[in-house]
Amino acid sequence: MASILVVDDELSMREFLRILLKKEGYQVTVAAEGKTALGLAEQDSFDLVISDIRMPGMSGLELLGRLKEIHPDIGVIMITAFASPEDAVTAMKGGAFDYITKPFNVDEIKRVVRAVLRKRPQLETASTDGFPEIIGQSPEMMKIFDLIAKIAPTPANVLIYGESGTGKELVAKAIHNRSRVAGHPFVPITCSAIPESLLESELFGHVKGSFTGAIADKAGLFQLADGGTAFLDEIGELTPIIQTKLLRVLQEREFMPVGSTKTRQVNVRIIAATNRILEEEITSGKFREDLYYRLAVVPIRVPPLRERIGDVPLLVDHFLKKYSTLLGKEVQTISSYGMEVLMQYDFPGNVRELENIIERGVALESSNIILPENLILSLHRRGKSKPPPDEGTAPLFVAARNEQELFELGLEEVLQRVEKEMICHAMTRADSSKMRAAELLKLSFRSLRYKTKKHGID
Repeated sequence: MASILVVDDELSMREFLRILLKKEGYQVTVAAEGKTALGLAEQDSFDLVISDIRMPGMSGLELLGRLKEIHPDIGVIMITAFASPEDAVTAMKGGAFDYITKPFNVDEIKRVVRAVLRKRPQLETASTDGFPEIIGQSPEMMKIFDLIAKIAPTPANVLIYGESGTGKELVAKAIHNRSRVAGHPFVPITCSAIPESLLESELFGHVKGSFTGAIADKAGLFQLADGGTAFLDEIGELTPIIQTKLLRVLQEREFMPVGSTKTRQVNVRIIAATNRILEEEITSGKFREDLYYRLAVVPIRVPPLRERIGDVPLLVDHFLKKYSTLLGKEVQTISSYGMEVLMQYDFPGNVRELENIIERGVALESSNIILPENLILSLHRRGKSKPPPDEGTAPLFVAARNEQELFELGLEEVLQRVEKEMICHAMTRADSSKMRAAELLKLSFRSLRYKTKKHGID
């Protein structure tokens, strides 16, 4: 059970966090000021410290430095009601895991606490043990891990389907690496990346002189993968002729190179992948039904990232480590508000898009924490987006009412209503993207976040 030390000079905040964290199953100790907290930390070992920044006597930032001297690996979350970029940067440079501004919601603090504790070696979960190729702990991914473990030792062909960027090739590699032919070749080919005129030769090989430019015999995918696994990505792009030849490989375990009159035997497991709905392709006559059933002995659906949004923090941590190393940066984490932006995003490009966002964020960041302004998200959304309002038919509150009504409401009420209406207009124009809406309103992301909560705007 993880042990947490809460440090805050406000009794109400200490009690709130104590009750909340105890309900989550943690052992909780509280302290009203920094010196007491430091004494407790010297006597006992805590997995996490949650500390206010502004406190009488020893400040939270000073406590952070002293804690890191005693326990360099301890996790620390800084909280404050007086947000400032300078404090955030100082806290992160001092070794804090995250910096959260009050008031924060219950789900936010729970998520950040879990994220810190995942980094504690003795508390790490083992949900991805045995699957280093794939990052995920969500129920959807656990089902895939279980299915991989069952089918990998068998020779059954597999059809992996899902949207682009979900990691279908990683699933294929995981199957191969746990199969009985793991020591043999894993040969991938992307069917849509090769011109139709060359694809047959790439798959089946060719003999010298079979066509212009064939100056020597060439081994194709199936010959190279003999004894191992052939991975055919974007299988839905195959032409009818090549579909027929592939069916023969599956049925007879033999193929004929381009320009040859002799068949060659092959022992290869085929894993195919597609982002198309092949059942619809069959109905329209673009894909052979018999080939489909030969390929889809075991079908595996890889869910889009928006359906396993709980895996985003794990993936972010993985990509942060990867690109901090590759780009020579010391970006260690992402701010809680930055993570909130990602958790509310629908990721039309899936895991591949998230990786690109983090790589770009690491490249742009000058401190050791990625802030929301360095998360550049696509404004593209799946489905129909809301059209921007017509300014001519949607006037602001002030313009829509007469002078007497405005005086009856009073200045404060009018300003509040105008503010709320402008935020709603901006959110509509930005297709619910808070970052884009903040840009339109010329506000910081944090200011907009505060105002949407104040007005109850979803």
